Amino acid sequence: MRFRDVSLTGIGALAIVLVATNSATAGSIVYSNLGVNVPNSMAIASRVGSPGLQEIEAADDFILSSSISLTSASFIGLIPAGVSVLDMNLEIYRVFPADSGPFDGHVVTRMNSPSDVALDERQVSANEATFSQTTLASSFNASNSVLNGIFPFPNQTTNGDGPVAGQEVRFDVTFTTPITLPPDHYFFVPQVQLSSGNFFWLSAARPIPGTSPNTPISPDLQAWIRNQALDPDWSRVGTDIVGGATPPTFNMAFQLEGDVVPEPASLVLLSTGLIACAWRLRRRERR
Repeated sequence: MRFRDVSLTGIGALAIVLVATNSATAGSIVYSNLGVNVPNSMAIASRVGSPGLQEIEAADDFILSSSISLTSASFIGLIPAGVSVLDMNLEIYRVFPADSGPFDGHVVTRMNSPSDVALDERQVSANEATFSQTTLASSFNASNSVLNGIFPFPNQTTNGDGPVAGQEVRFDVTFTTPITLPPDHYFFVPQVQLSSGNFFWLSAARPIPGTSPNTPISPDLQAWIRNQALDPDWSRVGTDIVGGATPPTFNMAFQLEGDVVPEPASLVLLSTGLIACAWRLRRRERR
């Protein structure tokens, strides 16, 4: 189609579409700590609830400096050999006290924890996301874990549930509808429901190395966890549950990809520029 066949209104609409779809390279990494080998220091359960099995949510943080449309996510964990994935849920939380009630004293602290309720989520069984999985190692041993030992204050410190082993697997998830987030500090929560056994999210390097594709953040908050009995509160995996004279702190292994969302001013500028260009071309056609 030649420019002389395109109306000014059509050009303006085209400008909006172009900016919305080409504002950044599709699938750009907006957060990652997967640039080094996953350590074997911690594995924490995170699963979709089902009859007779209470929900567990494990969370780690990331920071966005601009508005982002999240299109996909990757995370690494342990699963038993021979099991299948029945469902998967990916959640985004803001930092307490956003989306939360007042602190109720059932945990040591809520400072720097995820909020009470999720800001947004995508579930595979609801056709809101698709996934693939890759086995990274047929056998992987984590030196400590958290599964059953999630209790309110003052019984929160259990030292963890001990070593756990399984297949090391990377899940790559694509959101059917992207999750659009403004600049802020967030938590990412991946939950996996298996045909049997439990999914354990594996820890990542802390502090985050500065080598690509890693994206160090500051402040870098530690991982948190809760089960249905603790909900709406959360406990710190290292400081509260593992404990000790010098409690460890953990990052969890994940990566997020997405596109920068343009500011409204950018849409106006590009639309105006294209309209002016079309007007000049139409004037030349009349001469």
